[in-house]
Amino acid sequence: MTTQSSDAILERMMALHPKVMDLVLDRVWLLLDRLGNPQNDLPPVIHIAGTNGKGSTQAMIRAGLEGAGKTVHAYTSPHLARFHERIRLAGELISEEYLTEILDECYTANKGEQITYFEITTVAALLAFSRVKADYCILEVGLGGRLDATNVVDKPALTIITPVSFDHPQFLGNTVAEIAGEKAGILKKQIPAIITRQPDDAMEVIEAKLDQLHAPALIQGQHWDAFEERGRLIYQDDRGLLDLPPPALMGAHQFQNAGTAITALRHLGFDEDACTAAATQVTWPARMQRLSSGPLLDRAPEAEFWLDGGHNAACAETLAESLQRLPRRPTHLICGLMNTKDVAGYMAPVAKHAASLHAVSIPGEVNTLPAEDTARAATDAGIDARAAKDAETATDLIIGQDPQARILICGSLYLAGRILQTHA
Repeated sequence: MTTQSSDAILERMMALHPKVMDLVLDRVWLLLDRLGNPQNDLPPVIHIAGTNGKGSTQAMIRAGLEGAGKTVHAYTSPHLARFHERIRLAGELISEEYLTEILDECYTANKGEQITYFEITTVAALLAFSRVKADYCILEVGLGGRLDATNVVDKPALTIITPVSFDHPQFLGNTVAEIAGEKAGILKKQIPAIITRQPDDAMEVIEAKLDQLHAPALIQGQHWDAFEERGRLIYQDDRGLLDLPPPALMGAHQFQNAGTAITALRHLGFDEDACTAAATQVTWPARMQRLSSGPLLDRAPEAEFWLDGGHNAACAETLAESLQRLPRRPTHLICGLMNTKDVAGYMAPVAKHAASLHAVSIPGEVNTLPAEDTARAATDAGIDARAAKDAETATDLIIGQDPQARILICGSLYLAGRILQTHA
């Protein structure tokens, strides 16, 4: 067994292909074949695509399954603080020892040929899942769906498409319809699919694909629905109505995500207790997460700190709605964005909730939007904005004016990950 750390092997994997993203599946199929096609030896797979809500939905499904006493593999990306977060084996994050072993095996089997970082690490996850017993396996798409490295399971138990919106046009298409076509690539012949409420042009594409594949569909608004009523989660389908506690994750959008998870659980045969667990026992970092400790809180003990990794215009809409739910208090943003995002689209919904914005560049990310550009976009949206060296400097500037401020760190999962690395 190798004595190298997983970090060392991951760094070597980064050099196997010059492009961060290159959406084809040929390299994945080749490596899977060399490893004995582990994708064919998984427990029942739940495959999730979509622009927004994938992470929260998979976390709720996992909470529900585990609440029912089942063991669950889960694959998500990107990670926030450590790569190990991406691979959860039968309920536990993969150990350093086993991760190193699996990565080394995949690196050796690849024989130095070109393959992207996401592709080879996804293969590593599938290999690990194939060797550890579990009742279910949840795979979250990394980007798109049709050509995503997770899209290698011929007969999943269930596919899910969460809300589709405009994101990653350089890879997925210039319209929501084109993007929906890529997401719909995870749908399989005669395999049941759960579809959340979608824009009309996205739904048209998805329904055409469902018809083509003769895939039975459970569509929000037609076959099921979920909504908030007097602070409760109300769910209804053809089996009846459930009146449940609200989701543990903040925001009106989490009621829809919970509904998606409940639909999956009910389709798989689980009862109301599992549905309650999905809503109430879920944890998912950097989704309007209240920080309770760490260096930033040490600098500003009277301030209130929140962390959110939503990174597109639709996420900003839900973020604004979440802020509306909080008790009234001046909210100051520390914001860092990637240069691949619709910055103006992100700023518009949050502008009316921000007393100020301090823009930062995301440490260690070559594709970070420079802080000055983020600040300029915020100013254009009507926010009192300026650039800051880093989150610590921004915090000092904010509490210098308002020691009891509400401080929301937002704009990117990569920025959220940097914060969580120091708050673990």
